Amino acid sequence: MDTKNLFMTPVTARLVRAEYALGLVVALVLLLTHPGQVRWLPAVVLFVYIDLIGYVPGAIQYHRRKGDLPKVYYVLYNVMHSMVTQGLVTLAWIWLWGFEWALLALPIHLCGDRALFGNFLKPFGVRFEPETHRAYRRFRSEYEAAAVQRDPKSVGSLSWP
Repeated sequence: MDTKNLFMTPVTARLVRAEYALGLVVALVLLLTHPGQVRWLPAVVLFVYIDLIGYVPGAIQYHRRKGDLPKVYYVLYNVMHSMVTQGLVTLAWIWLWGFEWALLALPIHLCGDRALFGNFLKPFGVRFEPETHRAYRRFRSEYEAAAVQRDPKSVGSLSWP
């Protein structure tokens, strides 16, 4: 991926997920090595509130409507699952109440979503729940054909989800 080709191949997607997995491991180790210093109720609330606001309403509507959703659900998801938003929440929390280990619930949630489930921010042009877009299927086919033309030995080495 680069500034002119904003897509990921399966290999780059796995590499990005691995980076988030490292962030998840670091945050979990920091949290779990300070169990006596963690206020667990705020940690659970901080972990859960992201999905209560950003995912659950959209998921309910998605399953009720069987598909297309108003953009507000995508905006809610993207705002709540943004590292920027949760970074600002963290800074506000520290400014108001001081640092605490429970704040690690925020990067644990976001890194977990990205590393374990492959959930990134949602563009408006795809379904709220994962489903392969027909334009992506077409792109994948064309990209594979171009890769094979460039390197005939690459047949079979492209593994798409």
